[in-house]
Amino acid sequence: MNLSIGLRKIEIIMELDFLFFTKLIFRFATVGLLGVGINFGLTYVQKENLNWNKYIANLNGFLIAICCNFLLNRFWTFHAQDQEVIPQIARFCLIAASGALLNHYIVLTAHKYLKYNFYISKVFAVGFVFIWNLILHSTYTFKSINIY
Repeated sequence: MNLSIGLRKIEIIMELDFLFFTKLIFRFATVGLLGVGINFGLTYVQKENLNWNKYIANLNGFLIAICCNFLLNRFWTFHAQDQEVIPQIARFCLIAASGALLNHYIVLTAHKYLKYNFYISKVFAVGFVFIWNLILHSTYTFKSINIY
C-alpha cells in the first residue's frame, strides 16, 4: 500500500515538472516571437514610413525588441522581479550577445564548411540558440524561476 502511494506522489511530481517545463518553454518562445515581431515591425515602420536610414532603423528595432524581451522574461516568463535589475540586465545582455555570436558561428560553419543550405543552417542555429538561451536565462540571468 505504501509503495503505491509513493509511486503516485512521484507521478504527480513528474506531471507538475512537465507542466512547469511546458509553461516555461511556451512563455519563453512567445516572448521570443513577440521580440521578432517588434524588431521587424519597428524596423519596417521606421525605414518605410518615417524614412529613417535602414541601418539606424534596424538597430533601433533590435534594441527595442531586446528591451521588451528582457522585461517580458523578467516579469512574465520567469517572475524574477525580486532580483536586482542592473546585474540581471548585464547577464541578459551577455547571454544575448553570446547567443548572437553562437548563431553566426553555427550558420557560418554549417553553410560554408559543411555545405548545408543557408536557410537550413539558419534553422538549425535558431533552434540550438533557443535551447542555449532558455537554459542560460533560466539558470543564470533569471535564477529564481517561479511560473506557477
